[in-house]
Amino acid sequence: MRSNPHKLHVVFFPFMAHGHMIPTLDLAKLFSSRGAKSTILTTPLNSKILQKPIDAFKNQNPDLEIDLEIFDFPCVQLGLPEGWENVDFFTSNTNNDGGYMIFKFFKATRFFKEQLEKLLETTRPDCLIADMFFPWATEAAEKFHVPRFVFHGTGYFSLCAGYCIRVHQPQNKVASSSEPFVIPDLPGDIFLTREQIVIVDKENEIGKFRIEVRQSEMESSGVIVNSFYELEPAYADFCKRFVAKRAWHIGPLSVINRGLQEKTERGKKASIDEVECLKWLDSKKPESVIYISFGSVASFKNEQLIEIAAGLEASGTNFIWVVKKNEGDKEEWLPEGMEERTKGKGMIIRGWAPQMLILDHQATGGFVIHCGWNSLLEGVAAGLPMVTWPVGAEQFYNEKLVTQVHKTGVSVGATKHVEVKEDFISREKVEKAVREVLVGEEAEERRRRAKKLAEMAKAAVEEGGSSFNDLNSFIEEFSS
Repeated sequence: MRSNPHKLHVVFFPFMAHGHMIPTLDLAKLFSSRGAKSTILTTPLNSKILQKPIDAFKNQNPDLEIDLEIFDFPCVQLGLPEGWENVDFFTSNTNNDGGYMIFKFFKATRFFKEQLEKLLETTRPDCLIADMFFPWATEAAEKFHVPRFVFHGTGYFSLCAGYCIRVHQPQNKVASSSEPFVIPDLPGDIFLTREQIVIVDKENEIGKFRIEVRQSEMESSGVIVNSFYELEPAYADFCKRFVAKRAWHIGPLSVINRGLQEKTERGKKASIDEVECLKWLDSKKPESVIYISFGSVASFKNEQLIEIAAGLEASGTNFIWVVKKNEGDKEEWLPEGMEERTKGKGMIIRGWAPQMLILDHQATGGFVIHCGWNSLLEGVAAGLPMVTWPVGAEQFYNEKLVTQVHKTGVSVGATKHVEVKEDFISREKVEKAVREVLVGEEAEERRRRAKKLAEMAKAAVEEGGSSFNDLNSFIEEFSS
């Protein structure tokens, strides 16, 4: 042991979206709890989301170092509406061309490059862990000889699947967009269709940006992965051999929030009283409630919400359904009298829900999920079987990990990536999948497998676990 080990200083730079900021905050807390100094970079409005949980963490751990550094982000000057410093503003407001504005937002973040360079020059941290959507961060860090690591916020499986598809282009060898193909080289004979993946058009701006993201990752010092080895061993090995220069798994990050308060406050945006929610769950039998949530970005049109509502009601199951509210939306999606008819059986939450508390409750027996990686890991850590309903991003890959690799989920039957074509799932499919995941012999088998994964998830972050050890080796290497 060295007598005076150098204290590692890590700078974290999350993309300004709820699903990116929450795991990055968990990551910064994790590094701090292992003796590092953590600095999180963000904008004035986003700092308000992060400050409260940071203060709570510091109050509980007064000896640990975790701080915020605020960067300027003049929205209007950058061609964005005033105060729109977070992607959630674009997806919750229906009065604009969401896709175009989000891409404009991606481009506007390049404004941070100069501020980042100044900070790196003056503070000289040991490393920078920056979001994948900041490709310019690699160049900025290189200027001051600071190792830059990419934080994807997804797992090994999707990184490997995306890599194999880019290298082999199997989608070009099938006759139709709905014909399944095996992803070449990827362990496990995984089937997909052309409709479920995004084909990068190298000629348009979005395609060029995606290529830039990949290029900067290849030039970075490696990737930090929110996963644990036991969840995807073949894919962790494959990734470290072929996909990333170097990779460390340090997850699942959500499980570092152990206290009731931490679980309650994680990502909190107000909306429902958690006491009321838990009281309702306490009144239900173990494993009798299905929880439905599609994350902070995915949103459905009224026609699809009507089908979900009708399917849930027809299933006769206890449910908690989180519906994302769009600005100015009229509630034309709720069948007349449904809330009255399902009173006591169903709870509809409009907006934010204390997801971790709900998932961990003994009454919750299944999770209808969009296969976003944060939610998927929370479901895994809670030991829940899932109904998979991927919508966009890398979610169709994540679905295959649940349904084909671990066999802990039932697909609702989504076949089209949102960037390819709009999908529509009937009430009959919703009802069937919900019943299938909760009841029957196969449901018990899925539940048993899901609970085994939850045990592995918790063991991975304990002393001597796979994620604990990977983080140790990272800290040791970059402290020296």
